[in-house]
Amino acid sequence: MTDRSSAARIWLMAARPRTLPAAVAPVLVGTALAATEGTFHPLVFAAAMIGALFIQVGTNLSNDYSDARRGADADDRLGPVRVTAGGLVPPRQVLIATYVAFGVAVLAGSYLIAVAGWELLAVGAASILAGVLYTGGPRPYGYEGLGEVFVFLFFGVVAVAGSYFAQVERLEWEPFALAVPVGLLAAAILVVNNVRDLETDRRAGKRTLAVRLGRPRARGLYGAMVYVAFLSVPVPWLAGADSVGPWVMLAWLALPLAVPIVRIVRNRTDGPSLNGALARTGQLQLAFCVLLSAGLLAS
Repeated sequence: MTDRSSAARIWLMAARPRTLPAAVAPVLVGTALAATEGTFHPLVFAAAMIGALFIQVGTNLSNDYSDARRGADADDRLGPVRVTAGGLVPPRQVLIATYVAFGVAVLAGSYLIAVAGWELLAVGAASILAGVLYTGGPRPYGYEGLGEVFVFLFFGVVAVAGSYFAQVERLEWEPFALAVPVGLLAAAILVVNNVRDLETDRRAGKRTLAVRLGRPRARGLYGAMVYVAFLSVPVPWLAGADSVGPWVMLAWLALPLAVPIVRIVRNRTDGPSLNGALARTGQLQLAFCVLLSAGLLAS
């Protein structure tokens, strides 16, 4: 029983639960927007949520495997131990687990394609490919400072608009507008991660955006992303969207959660503080998107 519990903890560590709110949040917002138009299919919502979660888990496992192969996860990194580099799980098992996670996502996506249209095939394939190529392949974009851009696109624009499309089978401009704050907060999670790992990433030749900008400007970028996310909330309402009303301002109730996290990222360099800031940024995004979704439904 002890061995099984230990193995479960190791695999949970590999899945990186602190990053999973980035997968949940956009599905909530896209589905809530569709519900304001009188459309909600529970099985579609469940399939979209399962697909998003397992794409995120597969991406995390792929990242764990690829970073270990490239030597990016050194022993002196400030973040949690990575299971491949730390020798907790053989690389082959991590790779198999990656395939299994993406396989579950494909199964969920197959249902969405069957009920909502072939367009979601392109969405799912692009999302999985983006997850693998983040640190894998011959030119991983995560090593070139493009990670935050892709997170904004896939955990913001693609995920919100895709979840909305899966419900209503059409696209309007509103999901793209609402994807902006969702994507900014998702990208902010990666900024914290890369600020924490700045020195070890630099030594490993991993030129993340934080490495390129330097610590002071990367910290400023984090604060800007968080606060612009809040400022962008009322844009669709003020622009006259039929299905978005003033209740979306409920999302601003999450602002007291944001201020102390921004302060920590701006002032601290130690691993425990930045690990806590990473987890709290994920919690902030989830709270923000739950409140935003509630505001949409109230509208």
